[in-house]
Formats: sequence, C-alpha cells, structure tokens
Amino acid sequence: MNANEFKNPVFLIGLILAGGLSIWGIVGTESFTEAAGAMFTFFTTDFGWLYLIAMLSFVIFVIAIACSKYGNIKLGPDDSKPEYSTVSWFAMLFGCGMGVGLVFWGIAEPISHYIGPIAGIEPGTPEAARFAMEASFMHWGIHPWANYAVVGLALAYFQFRKGKPGLVSTALEPLIGEKNTRGGLGKLVDILAVFATVAGVVTSLGLGVLQINAGLNYLFGIPVELIIQIIIIVVISLIYISSSVIGIDRGIKVIGDLNLYIAIGIMAVCFIVGPKIDVLNNFVCGIGDYIGNFFTSSLGMTGYGDNGWMLGWRIFYWAWWIAWAPFVGVFIARISKGRTVREFILGVVLVPAFASIIWFAVFGSMGLTLATSGAIDTAAVESIAAAPETGLFLVLGQYPLGMIISVVTLVLICTFFITSANSGTFVLGMLSSKGNLNPAAGKKILWGVVQSALAVALLMAGGLKPLQTISIAAAFPFIFIMVGIMVATVKAFAKDGETPNVGDPDFVPDSRMLEFEEGETA
Repeated sequence: MNANEFKNPVFLIGLILAGGLSIWGIVGTESFTEAAGAMFTFFTTDFGWLYLIAMLSFVIFVIAIACSKYGNIKLGPDDSKPEYSTVSWFAMLFGCGMGVGLVFWGIAEPISHYIGPIAGIEPGTPEAARFAMEASFMHWGIHPWANYAVVGLALAYFQFRKGKPGLVSTALEPLIGEKNTRGGLGKLVDILAVFATVAGVVTSLGLGVLQINAGLNYLFGIPVELIIQIIIIVVISLIYISSSVIGIDRGIKVIGDLNLYIAIGIMAVCFIVGPKIDVLNNFVCGIGDYIGNFFTSSLGMTGYGDNGWMLGWRIFYWAWWIAWAPFVGVFIARISKGRTVREFILGVVLVPAFASIIWFAVFGSMGLTLATSGAIDTAAVESIAAAPETGLFLVLGQYPLGMIISVVTLVLICTFFITSANSGTFVLGMLSSKGNLNPAAGKKILWGVVQSALAVALLMAGGLKPLQTISIAAAFPFIFIMVGIMVATVKAFAKDGETPNVGDPDFVPDSRMLEFEEGETA
C-alpha cells in the first residue's frame, strides 16, 4: 500500500467516518447513545411502512427475475464456469450472510417471542409458541436473502459479464450514467457502503466476543471481563486477518467449508438428542404458518393498534439486513462468477433460507420444549431471552451430551465469526480500492486492524449497541439505492444482447479494470 492510496476519497473518508464515530462513542458515550437512538426511532417509527414495502419488493423482484427469460444470463462470459464448487459457494455465502447470528439467536429468539409475542397473543401459551416459530422463520427466511441477492446479483453481473469494478455504485450505472457513477454521487454511495460494512462487522465482532466469553464462562469458569474479551478479539483477529490476506481460495473458502460441516454435524446431533417430534411438528406447522401468512406478516403494521413488537423486532431486523446488504452483496457477487442468474437466485435466496428455517426448527424447539413443559422455571426462561449469549449454553446443558455439544458449538461460533470478519475485511479492501477484485494485502491488514481496534475501544466504552443502531439508521438511504439497483439491473438485462460482454471480440475493458491488471490498487 502506497501514499497515493490515501488520495482515494472512498478509502480516506470511510476511514475517517468510521474512526470519528467510534471516538464519539468512546468519549461521549451518553450523547452517542442518545443520537443513535433518536435517529433509529425516527426512521423506524416514521418509515416502518417503507421498510416493509422495500423488503417485500426485494422478494418479488428476485423471484420475478428467476422466473423470467433473464434467468439464463450468465454472470460472466457465456462459456464461463463457476469458480467454486456448489458446496463451497454455499458455505461461504451462508457463513458471510448470517452464520454467527443463527447460533446467537437460534434458541433465544423463539423464547423471546414466546414470552413477549405480538399484540393479541397471550404470552406463555401454545399460541405464543406457535407464533414464535413463525416469526423466527420470517426473520431468517427468504426476506434477508432476497435483500442480499438484489445487490449481489447486480454486482456479479456488472463485474463478470460487463467487466466493471466491484463497487456498489457500479450497479447504478445504467440508471445514473457512467459520469455520475464515477463522480461524487457514486463515491457517496461507496462511502456509505464502507461505513455500513465497518459498523456491521465491528458490532458483530463485539457481540460475537461476548458470546464466546459467555460460553467459556459457562463451560470452563473463565470470568466474563474486559481483559478476556480483548484477548479473544486479538486471537480471532490474527486468524481472520490472516485468512483474508491469504485470499478466498486458501483462506476464506477453507474456513467456510469447515463451518458448514460443523454446523450440519451439530444440528444433526441436536435433532437426535433433542425433542424430535416437537422439532418435526414445529417445522411443518411453522412452514405452513410462514407460507400462509407470508403477505400479511410482510406488511403487518397497523394504523391504530400496538406496533411495539413490529418496531422492536421485524422493522429492526429489516433495517439491519438492509444495513448488511452492501457488505454481504459485494462478497456474494465476488464468489459467484460463472453461475446463471437463475442459479444465483436459487442458491442465494432459497437454499440458505431453507437451511435457516431448519436450524430454528431444531434449536428453537429445544428451548421452547423446556419452557412449555416446565423443565426450566420462568426465571430461567426470562434469562435466556434477556441474555442470548448465555441462553444457548443453558439450554444445551439440559440435554444429553450437552457439554460436548456446547464445546463444539463454541468452536462453531468462532469459525462463523471468523468467516464474517474475513469476508468483511476482504470487501472493505475491494470497496476502498476502486473495486479491485483482488485488493492489496496491506489494505486488508489495515482494515482488519481498524475493525479489531474499534471493537475493543467500543467494548471498553460500552458503545457497541449504539454503533449498531446508528449504522442501521445511516443505512436508511440504501432502501432507495437498492430500488435504483433493481431498476438498473432490469435495464441492463434488457440490453444484454445489444451490448458487448466480457469475452466478445468487440468488448472494450473498463479503464479502471486495466489499472488493476497493471498492478495498481489505488
């Protein structure tokens, strides 16, 4: 990395913005918390309806594209083949998209809905338990993955079929023109993407460390304290930065594959030792409720009733997934060369959504069965909802092989955690290197160190939650950016046969891509 790279406004401003907000969070924790909360309340309360419409529109869009004639378009030259096997591809996109979140919330979220369901359902009843599964399926099902696919599909198309840089702004070119894409408007979009990525990875880093520390405390009596959390961050940072620098093939892919095998193994064992009939019943009933109430649940705000649950859960989730869309979308695009549009959508939307639903059916049932049967008392149920990082281990400890499963689950948390962090580091390197698909090692190391340092600093200040909140609020413009991306993608697909693609004799490479080929990464 050379001095010229600091002239890149996306890199420099993104770095200053992330650092400045973090310093504010440390020095002025109270004012930072108040500002973050006020922004988030304003956007979700006044624009909750917009989040609901936007997320449903993403689902409709990707399904329509998959079913259309555009589904046969290759994300690359017509003769290109996928770079990664289907298993490795799925493992990487799943680990990047939400892996550690599933472990964190797999047991705690259904319990939370069980004791605090939507208005009109009595807490702690069979109806509440049924609602808990449906709500969990909704939050982790098709909607978030369709949201990721909107960004990922457009970027994969423009990167590998049209030879454009791996920048979020690139996906808007058919709509706003090449001049604006390369100008101030495009740079603003990419700066927002850098900030959303930093904030998302840093908060996940901090929250993941809290769960690892809680697991170590539950299993081995290691104290829950800041010095232990700093040690965990340092150790994991060395691993994820190294794997990011090594690259996708030898680093990120290897850990992604390991994630997948461990996750499948844990889920299979938990099904065997857990409440099998309850799991199967909840899966079948939950799928039925999810499909049957899909549109009602997708647009479930009321004009006059109590929207507290919707704002606290569904709108929060929709805002959080949109905040993660630039990061996850860029990474998914990067690993999807050679697939057709239809294959991309099926692989990115339906397969991970179905896997997430199975996960919640298994782990959610383990927690709900204990709660509904009285095997754990009310205080324990409430503690699981209040402290998800420890709830996982408390529930697993009630089943056969609980200690062994807990230890392996702790390993899974670490590997999922590393996958998300190294993917984020790789994406930040791309976004701050003018979309270079193979960013310089120095820049990836810098972003890795910055993320880890911010996580430590904010843990010391107790400011992780406000940073998460403010990142969600700051990502509000991405609703409009993603709507623009959908329009731009359709326009590009409609003209696909009229404009040269990579590999065609008359194709003219983008000048920025020529810079990368010559070894410049500014």
